[in-house]
Amino acid sequence: MGVIMRGRSTGATTTELFHESGATIRTTAPKDNGGDGSSFSPTDLCSVSLGACGSTIMTMFAANRGIPLEGVEFEIEKEMSPPPRKIARLRIAFKLRGPLSDGEFERVVAAGKACPVRLTLGGAVEVVESYERA
Repeated sequence: MGVIMRGRSTGATTTELFHESGATIRTTAPKDNGGDGSSFSPTDLCSVSLGACGSTIMTMFAANRGIPLEGVEFEIEKEMSPPPRKIARLRIAFKLRGPLSDGEFERVVAAGKACPVRLTLGGAVEVVESYERA
């Protein structure tokens, strides 16, 4: 069973996205592509989804195994390629909080590296990642 999402343009550089749950997200084109950069761009959403997915997978993995992960934070930098515009590189740094043993830390990181967004990006986008204890 799939998830239904919809979208509609609301201006020359803006779009509204609707999730079947009722959640709404607005996007705008970035400044370097004719927008005002006042919100997430579509490629920003794609990029930050890597961090959201990795964090979610790591947190769920730890919770399901009784690993004392207290939380995950991340920072991501998106680099675009010259025309044709596409996401060329994502630099992401994850910080894991909690009293994890070395083995637990390694297992949680391995789970995060197998998140569906990372697997979907595959080799199409260079992903430079780091994981550390906060």
